[in-house]
Amino acid sequence: MTQRPIGIAGAGSIGCFVGGMLAAGGREVTLLARARVIEEVSRYGLRLTSFDGLDRKMPAAGMLLSDDPAILRDAAVILVTVKSADSPEIAELIARYAPEDAVIVSLQNGIGNVDALQTILPRHRVLGGMVPFNVVAMGEGRMHRATSGDIVVARDDAGTAQALSVADLPVRATDDIAGVQWGKLVLNLNNALNALSGLPLREQLAQREWRRLFADQMAEGLAAIRAAGIRPVSPTPLPMALTPLLLRLPDGLFRLLLGRTMQIDPHARSSMWEDLERRRRTEVDYLQGVILRTAAQHGLKAPLAQRIVALVKAAEVAGRGSPGLTARETRG
Repeated sequence: MTQRPIGIAGAGSIGCFVGGMLAAGGREVTLLARARVIEEVSRYGLRLTSFDGLDRKMPAAGMLLSDDPAILRDAAVILVTVKSADSPEIAELIARYAPEDAVIVSLQNGIGNVDALQTILPRHRVLGGMVPFNVVAMGEGRMHRATSGDIVVARDDAGTAQALSVADLPVRATDDIAGVQWGKLVLNLNNALNALSGLPLREQLAQREWRRLFADQMAEGLAAIRAAGIRPVSPTPLPMALTPLLLRLPDGLFRLLLGRTMQIDPHARSSMWEDLERRRRTEVDYLQGVILRTAAQHGLKAPLAQRIVALVKAAEVAGRGSPGLTARETRG
């Protein structure tokens, strides 16, 4: 990788955390962000904290921030961190302003973002990626990584994944990014459950009734995915096929197992919960919606996905944040 900047296209919670960590690791970083984010970071800088004790302060002067997409004009790599629905719009901006030799890396939830970007950027190399952890915007420039895991990026001859790795933010290369993304999608089905519950993630997963609902939803999704001939790769040390069974374990056994495989701190909540709280459009159509479409294509039903989509959309319309449902109310 050259010494040209790394651009963050859509610097929200994930984009600010990743961009801030790259800048702290000595990379030149440019953040394309909304005015609200620019104002906050310009005033407070970025404070990057994590469940594992990380606490770094990155001054705003150490990065270039703007809402003008021309900020991408010199980028060697552009990390796309916008929501899936915004992929076409950000791709148009990249096509207009970024150099053709810039490598585009999608660090987005859902399936199909690479294709959406590549369609509009046929001359660019577009790589898929996966961010396993969630980041909570705590206010006053603080971005808190609340769960564990390493970023994964599709392997390429240029070694993009390795070149993006910095201290405290490892980036691993994979030869099966499609499988990794499908595996992440299955785990991300809990995003909607967490949003509907209004509970911190660790508290939600501590309740067996919520875990059973998550497990049933995963089993429904895995059946649809396998009918399509897709083999999802688990983003955690737990085998994907066993995860629904493990979620159904009694509380004590589950806590013991979770503590050995994944760390979640009390601040962790899903990005979909944050979307409801901020009255923003969620990504439920790119999570449960994908399961619904995949199931329908193979003559299967996905009643849990259908109900959860309806509940999330109702919460969006209501505009009152999380509805605070119980697991039983969510299941229906």
